Amino acid sequence: MDERSDYAKLFNDIGTPEVITVAAIVLATLLLIVLSQRGLNWLANRLHGQLRFRVFALVPLTRLLILIAAIVLIVPIIIEPSLRNMVTLFGALGLAIGFALKDYVSSLIAGVVSAVELPYRPGDWVKIEDTYGEVKHVGMRTVHIQTPDDDLVAMPHLKLWDTPVYNANNGGPTLQCVASFYLYVEDASGWVREALKDVALTSAYLKFDAPIIIVAEEKPWGTHYRIRAYPVDPRQQFLFITDLTVRGKKVLSEGGVTSALLPPDTALDAGGEVAGASSSPRG
Repeated sequence: MDERSDYAKLFNDIGTPEVITVAAIVLATLLLIVLSQRGLNWLANRLHGQLRFRVFALVPLTRLLILIAAIVLIVPIIIEPSLRNMVTLFGALGLAIGFALKDYVSSLIAGVVSAVELPYRPGDWVKIEDTYGEVKHVGMRTVHIQTPDDDLVAMPHLKLWDTPVYNANNGGPTLQCVASFYLYVEDASGWVREALKDVALTSAYLKFDAPIIIVAEEKPWGTHYRIRAYPVDPRQQFLFITDLTVRGKKVLSEGGVTSALLPPDTALDAGGEVAGASSSPRG
């Protein structure tokens, strides 16, 4: 019977004064959040440089602190602040937080696994899902990837559990690049291979001690030629690909070779390139 009485006292007797107090705290909380957000945004928009972004970063932090303060004030009004009630409350809160943060914990565990298996390291060029770029930082929860468009993507480590990780250079100084050319069947003569190889050999970005491979694959609409070669530095991959593509198209055009027009369904399979030359880094 005593235990039933203790559990019955989990909540205080809520009367009109308590309702008014809770309502006042809620209204004050909303007012402080609105004022802090507008004030900080107003201040940040009048600052410059790194200080401006630091003030912007204070907006969500200030909102969180105000909400925590409001909860600390409201809980003792509604719940009897006894030891048994506090243990019950924090136990339920811990269970809810643990369930909400299961992906966060999974990312931390995957971060430990990544430190052992090394699927990526700073300096590697990786592709995870639709994100391709250079690994800038490997943290405990996320890996930071700088894309060619200069976007910094924070990818959680938990992607390791169910997503393939394509590593183009795997901690090494070599990264294979591919430049593609789509030609008509009647234009696919033997000199095309040598011409494309010369294009690669005369590139200022070529790593000379790495192999150059010219691959030809017959298609219903023509012949798909690919130059597989390596730049001196992985960070030069897009300059290297551009150089191969532009000069390769020029050489083929001067030799009287015309580009094949891909059927619409084939163009989608080829990554959306409709005609001429296309290129991409491996991975």
